Amino acid sequence: MSKISKVRAIQVFDSRGVPTISCKVSLDDGSSALAMVPSGASTGSKEAFELRDGNKAYHGKGVLNAVSNVNEKLSPIVIGKDPSDQNEIDKALIEFDGTSDKSVVGANAILAVSLATAKVASKIQRIPLYKHFSNIYKNITGDLINTAMPMPMFNILNGGEHSNNNIDIQEFMIIPSGAKTFEEVMQWSVEIYQNLKKILSSNNHSIAVGDEGGFAPNLKSNEEAIKLIIEAIKNSNLDLKKDINIALDCAASEFFDGSNYFMKGENQKLTSVELVNYLESLVEKYPITSIEDGMDENDDDGWKLLTSQLGNKCQLVGDDLFVTNKQLLKEGVQENIANSILIKLNQIGSLTETIETIHLAKESNYEPIISHRSGETEDTTIADLAVGLGVKQIKAGAPCRSDRIAKYNRLLWIEKESSDILLK
Repeated sequence: MSKISKVRAIQVFDSRGVPTISCKVSLDDGSSALAMVPSGASTGSKEAFELRDGNKAYHGKGVLNAVSNVNEKLSPIVIGKDPSDQNEIDKALIEFDGTSDKSVVGANAILAVSLATAKVASKIQRIPLYKHFSNIYKNITGDLINTAMPMPMFNILNGGEHSNNNIDIQEFMIIPSGAKTFEEVMQWSVEIYQNLKKILSSNNHSIAVGDEGGFAPNLKSNEEAIKLIIEAIKNSNLDLKKDINIALDCAASEFFDGSNYFMKGENQKLTSVELVNYLESLVEKYPITSIEDGMDENDDDGWKLLTSQLGNKCQLVGDDLFVTNKQLLKEGVQENIANSILIKLNQIGSLTETIETIHLAKESNYEPIISHRSGETEDTTIADLAVGLGVKQIKAGAPCRSDRIAKYNRLLWIEKESSDILLK
């Protein structure tokens, strides 16, 4: 088996023009593969540590220290190792850092090496990356996994930290749940997206897009955003509930002041109870089947109430709540809060730990959802990760901007080349 002979990282840029890490892992047979690490804007306080330079260059956002950590500190750890032994490599990287949040070398540094290693291992085995992910899952957990084509949640209207408009809810998404193939998923979603653009334009709203490709107009309320999306669905000759459902990412931590939720766009200050009742009223009025981060990450009582009132009516997704952390998910399961978890590789900082969290979610009947970050790159790893681990849902943004579309285009190729992988 080929061994790792060289590891090199450089500073590249994400979809917001912010520096991030790209890492290339090379083998002694001449094979190589590279990976890029994304970055979030709306982040949970318990995420693994993203190492930034903090100096004048790039307003403190440079990652040259993390790059140096890869090239000088992590590289010697993995050189000479078998790239197919993902668990051993990730364990060695994590143990070298020695902290719970990877704050010594940076989670972004560790993840860059972790992902590039997986990609080069799939290359030398001459199997698609998603099949290699399935094999890694079996090696780590002992369980076989059935590959599946994930159902996307398309973020077509942006608010919150992903835009500079007056909408408080961060993401308004469509789920083409009635589609039979991924090709049909894309057709329906693109047509809805383009129809929404026409509606916004005809009403003299901005058609500029936010970080994840969704439109970012100023509107009177969150409810107006939902109504505009419903109009775009109907104009696409598709049926609500049967063909298309709606999902929200409230990112409630972004408008929580420690005591109340202040929705500035609507000039409302809500208690936890009032916000739960508000979200329940939206679910009763509209075909909303998923709500992400409906409460602040530390509002335990709010999460318990939300789960009690909506847990049987709606998918309740923990993002800032769990930050892809197995221990935090375990605590959430014990407390019976939420019923789904968002999975972001860079929140935890290694492929092995990500897989362990997904495994716990599946065992606990919590639905995992693979997700991009608002600061993305052209790297398509998360598409293969969703397929290979049989994760039924994926968030990769709007059907707009190549940093988002790259993931969907990868899924289209997987569908065309693998007739046995079906949409779930």
